[in-house]
Order: sequence, then C-alpha cells, then structure tokens
Amino acid sequence: MSSVAVFPVLGLSLGGAVPLSEHEQRLLDQIEQALYAEDPKWANTVRISDPRRHYKRRLIKATIGFALGVVVMMVGVVVSGNALIPLGVGGFVVMLAACLWGLSSWKRMNGFGDVPPAAPGQAAPGKPARRTNRGTFMERMEERWRRRHDER
Repeated sequence: MSSVAVFPVLGLSLGGAVPLSEHEQRLLDQIEQALYAEDPKWANTVRISDPRRHYKRRLIKATIGFALGVVVMMVGVVVSGNALIPLGVGGFVVMLAACLWGLSSWKRMNGFGDVPPAAPGQAAPGKPARRTNRGTFMERMEERWRRRHDER
C-alpha cells in the first residue's frame, strides 16, 4: 500500500510533503513505464532489491580476472625469453587489480566498511537489518526523497 494513500487517511503531515493527485500519479507511472521500455538493462538493475546481487556478480568477475591473471603470469614466467617477462608482470598486475576489486565487492556485500551508527530501535551496526518487501519503485523513490528531506 502506498504511503501517500495512508497519510491523508490518518491525517498526518510529512513536514511539507504533498501527496500526488491521481493525474500526477498516472503521469509518473507512465514515465516509469517509458523508462523501463527504453532501457530494459537499467530497469533490471533498478528492480534488483538486494544490492548484494550486484556485488556477487562483481566478485565472480573478479575471480575470473584473477584466474586469467594467474594464467598470463605463468605463461610469462614459464615460457623462456626476455620478451615475455613483461607479460608475467602484466599478469601479476591483472591479478592484483582483480584481487582488490573482489575484496572491495566482498566488503560491500557483507556490510563491512563505512557503517553509520544505528539509531535507537534499529539493528546493531554489525548486523544487517532484515529486509522486508520494499514495495514498488515509486515507493522506494518516495522513501529516499523523505530521507533526504529529513537529513537537511
């Protein structure tokens, strides 16, 4: 259920937020559908509710990059010739870059790093909060807008 529909019934104010009319809501829905039709890849990215999926894909790509770096480095080291030494060094650089990229994705996927302190009544900083059904795209955008407005 949309929060816009709930608040007028309860008589609560969002501190300056004005609920959309039915016409405006229809226009926003049409814009959303047009964006989805125009760029399906972007729409699929937006629809993903759990950002850990994105980081898992990056971690898999980093693992493949690391393996390719090992192969390139071994080819540069095993095959004799001074011309192939830069190939071994390049393989090592690829391994190092893939390892750093994978480590950064792993940290973000597991919630390590910059964790803001939890407000009273929220989950502890080390434990990720359980995600419930987050609602539609528009509801998530409304929630982000409210959070930005509250931070000011």
